[in-house]
Amino acid sequence: MNNIYLSKSRYCKARQCKKIIWLKKYKPEYAIQKARDIVLENGTKVGQLAKGLFGKYENIDFNENLNIMIDQTKKLLKNKPNIITEASFNYNNNFCSVDILKNDIDGVEIYEVKSSTEISDIYLDDVSYQYYILNNLEFNIKKACIVYINNKYVKQGNLELNKLFNIEDVTEIAKSKQQEIENNIYELNKYMEEHMDNEPKDDIGIKCFKPYECEFWEYCTRYLPKPNVFDIKGGMHLDKKFEKYYDGKISFNDLQNENINPKYLEQIDFELNNLQPKIDKDYIKEIIKALNYPLYFLDYETYQVAIPEIDGTRPYQQLPFQYSLHIIKEEGAAIEHKEFLAEIEDKDFIRHFAENLIKDIPDNGSVIIYNRAFEPARNREIAEMYPDLKDELERINCNMIDFLEPFKQRKYYTKEMQGSASIKYVLPALYQKDSELDYHNLPVVHNGEEASEAFLSLKGKSKEKQKEIRNGLLVYCQLDTYAMVKIWMKFKQILSK
Repeated sequence: MNNIYLSKSRYCKARQCKKIIWLKKYKPEYAIQKARDIVLENGTKVGQLAKGLFGKYENIDFNENLNIMIDQTKKLLKNKPNIITEASFNYNNNFCSVDILKNDIDGVEIYEVKSSTEISDIYLDDVSYQYYILNNLEFNIKKACIVYINNKYVKQGNLELNKLFNIEDVTEIAKSKQQEIENNIYELNKYMEEHMDNEPKDDIGIKCFKPYECEFWEYCTRYLPKPNVFDIKGGMHLDKKFEKYYDGKISFNDLQNENINPKYLEQIDFELNNLQPKIDKDYIKEIIKALNYPLYFLDYETYQVAIPEIDGTRPYQQLPFQYSLHIIKEEGAAIEHKEFLAEIEDKDFIRHFAENLIKDIPDNGSVIIYNRAFEPARNREIAEMYPDLKDELERINCNMIDFLEPFKQRKYYTKEMQGSASIKYVLPALYQKDSELDYHNLPVVHNGEEASEAFLSLKGKSKEKQKEIRNGLLVYCQLDTYAMVKIWMKFKQILSK
């Protein structure tokens, strides 16, 4: 009955939800891809680097004609012992390419490479599916392993692959899943056959987000009222949202009398009743009183890569490449602006970032940030890399005041914030008629993820294209700190009434 073609990725998708496979076949136009370029690039780089984990290897290049890949694999398998990457196999319409195949005289070993820092259940499904195919092709599988990133590894000098990667033997788990895989493949084929002429009526659930957010979420929820329980922000757990959904409490009208966190009820109340802004003047007064001139409004942009390129850094460490700084030296003074944006070719850009920051914040005034968990942590990481800068970076950290808190704690809240304390919601809510403060109107970069990708995209670009991208980065980061200036102005305006 195995009529549908399955790859290891499609099998794993079906493990999350069988309807994904149906939608991909019959309604692919409704998919909204949310995978970030930087995530995909990390996966590609990790996969390529891991190929050399066991020394010299022979690679099977991708070909849309899978039979060509399978035939090439058969030829290479005769040359035992050897290492084959992307070794390709088919059994009963089930296809897989093995990331790394150790082809020994007495059998083979399977190595599935992942760019994450831990092993998830879906990775076990992935390698078990490969085991299933090779086992049914009567290979003697000596070992099945998952290769993943060691996030404790600190680069010093040349990359050490044996330290960068962890290898975990999951052979026994893969063996234990073989009947389950057989059943899953049968059930999926049956499911697709039963729904050749009609759309499945599978309900939404936690599976829509775990292990990955489904690209068909918008399609599958198109009939839900707006706003609904899934629009509640501020930390409401998914399982709680689905609990309400299954109980028929979906719209904000349904939820307004429910026993849920008062913060969520507040968002609902403001939305349904169009309430006037809630402002705790005493709280805001204390914030303003705590500020000392000069005022430094500061924001960082960072990126993460799986494979550390700079000595002293770890996989997925947040690497600061840009800051924006608005300065008000004293009461009534004009607003000044300073900024730093690293050159993509600069191997010492983190140190240059820190040195410029220290130069631009020479005095012990208040350093205003938006989310205390972020900038101070980056400064501490830089201090570990460059101990000679530690005292100055600690000085800056000690003077930090977080403007996120009033909005996070709902000391200032309006309907337009939609339950969010993100500055991307807060700023337009405070200044509703000012299009210059709308992140959607920015020319190139609109959020932090785009900033990371834009900076990394500078590699290999022409000078003209680099100039365009860099300008987009500068404009975006400048708005982040100007936004905090505008929040400060709004606070002062409120207290003056």
